[in-house]
Amino acid sequence: MTKTLMRVFRYAKPYMLYFVLTVVFAALGVALSLAVPIFIGNAVDCCAGRGKVDFDGLKKIVSELAVIVVLSALFQWMMSFCTNKLAFRTVRDLRADVFAKLERVPVKYIDSRTRGELTSRVINDTEIISDGLLQGFTQFFSGVITIIGTLAFMMSINFKIAAVVVMLTPLSFIAASKITKASHDSYMKQSALRGEMVSLAEEMAGNQKLVRSFVYGDRAEERFDKINREYGKIGTKATFFSSMTNPTTRFVNGLIYAAAGFLGAMGAAGFFPFIGVMTVGKLSSFLAYSNQYTKPFNEISGVFAELQNAVASAQRVFDVLDEEEVPDDSDKLVLTDCTGDIKLENVCFSYVPEVKLIEDFCLDVRSGQKVAIVGPTGCGKSTIINLLLRFYDIRSGKISVSGHDVQDITRDSLRSSFGMVLQETWIFTGTVAENIAYGVPGASREEIIAAAKAVYAHGFIKRLPQGYDTIVSENSGLSQGQKQLICIARIMLMDPPMLILDEATSSIDLRTEQRIQKAFAKLMQGRTSFIIAHRLSTIKNSDTILVMKSGSVIEQGSHDELIHRGGFYAELYNSQFAT
Repeated sequence: MTKTLMRVFRYAKPYMLYFVLTVVFAALGVALSLAVPIFIGNAVDCCAGRGKVDFDGLKKIVSELAVIVVLSALFQWMMSFCTNKLAFRTVRDLRADVFAKLERVPVKYIDSRTRGELTSRVINDTEIISDGLLQGFTQFFSGVITIIGTLAFMMSINFKIAAVVVMLTPLSFIAASKITKASHDSYMKQSALRGEMVSLAEEMAGNQKLVRSFVYGDRAEERFDKINREYGKIGTKATFFSSMTNPTTRFVNGLIYAAAGFLGAMGAAGFFPFIGVMTVGKLSSFLAYSNQYTKPFNEISGVFAELQNAVASAQRVFDVLDEEEVPDDSDKLVLTDCTGDIKLENVCFSYVPEVKLIEDFCLDVRSGQKVAIVGPTGCGKSTIINLLLRFYDIRSGKISVSGHDVQDITRDSLRSSFGMVLQETWIFTGTVAENIAYGVPGASREEIIAAAKAVYAHGFIKRLPQGYDTIVSENSGLSQGQKQLICIARIMLMDPPMLILDEATSSIDLRTEQRIQKAFAKLMQGRTSFIIAHRLSTIKNSDTILVMKSGSVIEQGSHDELIHRGGFYAELYNSQFAT
């Protein structure tokens, strides 16, 4: 816990001015508020005797008291303002670092976690840290200063009774620490379950069409209810322990207050001479200070619950920050003049070491060739693409692009040399023009329109309410085929030396597909192209067709050659046209 808090505080280091101002304003505000009981005690002494009320003295005291209360409130507000600045800016930097970290971790880390879980860590957990810091800083500083100040005033009034109060104080700490320890584990479990719940809710909400078409709603509710019940159980337990802190310490503090009042009253009445004689006003001031002295312990103990929750969330955030990053390769070769020659030599790779996937894979592709990759699901087609783009690194062997080992090329320049259209579309919230220009932010409107026309997307775009300036998103009402056309237009605009088409036309009707194939044929002229397809009729004109099975190339050749051999490819091809 201490280590986690120290890491959070390191993020607050650039904003130490707000930290210092928080302490200063807290000290001034509390110091003024601590003077209030003195004035109240003096006012009591001004009217303690029958017929001896000092109205002039009361008037002066009340006037001074009003000024003190106003100034104390002002300093308290300024303290809260500085605390807000400190907490929100600290968490802002932390959230930015977590988001940036997700851009630097290996793809395998992203693939192994749900989007909901990562979203929860970036947004929900950092928000909880912010709440914990706000409450913690505000109440901790004012509480500590209040404790020190009230103790000093109590000792100046009556040292002996103050000593009794101090000796009884550890009872509050003991009660709070025992309860806090019990609640820590519950908050850790609660944070983990919160991530699961957010992940499931996002998954079900984002795929409602599939959920309803497969009548999965009841089972989804059962899964959610199971997590929700467990979350409620753990949350109740955590809340119970944290809620016990405040009433327990209040009970202990009530005993302390009662002891101080009893001893003070006996001293004022003259029954306990060793306590010392106090006036009624002094006793009133002492009891007020005694109440103020114990109050911060209640507030600080209440902070422990928020602090435990914040620490649990901070640990989840730091777990992301501690993940291994993709090594920096800025000192490596920047691939500029890419010829499109690609060579794979004895490549071995598997996602899980125990399960072999690709073994001794070899491939030699010359510039401008069209290479189609076909095979059953799970044979390694998309894995080849992951390796070419270095989303994953090979276990052994060598991959070369334009005569350079990809391990010696910067990832950015390597990936910029490829244009990729996937089966799954991705449209971000923005205008159609911005979506098309995603890979070329500085593209002109004429270039964007030309790319859209090349893939036959210009017609439907012009029919949109604002044309190219229409705001679109994943749920904006565009058909799957229309979204796919926008994604293909992106690649047209980028004009890369190498292409990867992973089931790029699977969501488009046959008529549009024919047009797209013509556009692709024009785009692929002089460019190395990899085409992954299940619809074998779309790859008949490929220079080379790789037929994969269980991570290995079992057949290789042109369409006519493979059909003539009558092997696995011929069987796949004929099965698609069987009547």
